[in-house]
Amino acid sequence: MLVKLPEAGVGADALTAPFRSGLRSRNYRTASLNTPRPTEIIPVTTRDGAKLRVHAYGPADGEVIVLAHGWSCAIEYWNPQINAFAGEYRVIAFDQRGHGESESGTRSFSADQLADDLSDVLDAVLRPGRRAVLVGHSMGGMTIQAWADRYPHQVRHRASAVLLATTAARQIPNRATVIPLLNDVIPGPDWLALALFGTPVPLPGGPAVNLIAKHRLMTPAATRDQILFGTSIVRSCRPSVRAAVARGLLELDLHGAAAHLTIPTTVIAGSHDRLLPEVHSREIADILAAAGHLDRYTILPTGHLVNIEAEKAFNVELHRVIRRSRRDPVAVAG
Repeated sequence: MLVKLPEAGVGADALTAPFRSGLRSRNYRTASLNTPRPTEIIPVTTRDGAKLRVHAYGPADGEVIVLAHGWSCAIEYWNPQINAFAGEYRVIAFDQRGHGESESGTRSFSADQLADDLSDVLDAVLRPGRRAVLVGHSMGGMTIQAWADRYPHQVRHRASAVLLATTAARQIPNRATVIPLLNDVIPGPDWLALALFGTPVPLPGGPAVNLIAKHRLMTPAATRDQILFGTSIVRSCRPSVRAAVARGLLELDLHGAAAHLTIPTTVIAGSHDRLLPEVHSREIADILAAAGHLDRYTILPTGHLVNIEAEKAFNVELHRVIRRSRRDPVAVAG
């Protein structure tokens, strides 16, 4: 079933419109979580006419890193990495279709739509002969897998390495353990996941929501700033888009797509990830290993928001991935 992304400005979206931008740009005592100013705003229009928000940070001639965020997030989700890497690298981050400030366009949510949008972004941000390190978290990792599956001929010409973080390829609702009590005992049924995540209602803030986020999306070790940052980013998503994409993710099946990532690919899992448990990452890593392209498989002691909760360890691993990418030069025709 194809899920059409809704247009902005109706229902719950209208109620949250005055607050969404402010939620994405809050200031925190933890400096790495604060939003930097982009060096350049890159105009990108998808093949169906949707305008995407695409930001570039850092030197124009630096090695390129492209960051793809997950469900219900936005460019600002990557603040810890943008702040850490933009001094040396050209960091590209974009709002997925319908998220942040990107338009929904006319296409329905699907693996092909995710793949085409990433291809359009790469067309816009990579000069001829240049390649990027691609980093995807959650749905962003699915985007990269979908792109490799749909455009296998582009992989070695557009990317030098890939990092997939707390992501999945299939069976998303059946393996989740994020719903308290029920998921701790048995897998949650699709209808329950659809009711909880596929209903377009605003997400409230406050201590109760932060406590749930701490224990179901992150871990008890998460700091107050990390929890507030993560929940604020998710709450800034348009409720209608959050719900529509959730319905699409219930049926997404990219099993085997990772085999088309014919470049060094690293997979990071969170040992306490309840939304996309470690079994997802291990399955992808096994496919990459069988194809001969798994660079490293790492499990960090975090929940789903691994690059926030284990910021330093994640950044160390991304630095390693970048260094590894330099050992695999490819001559790219214009």
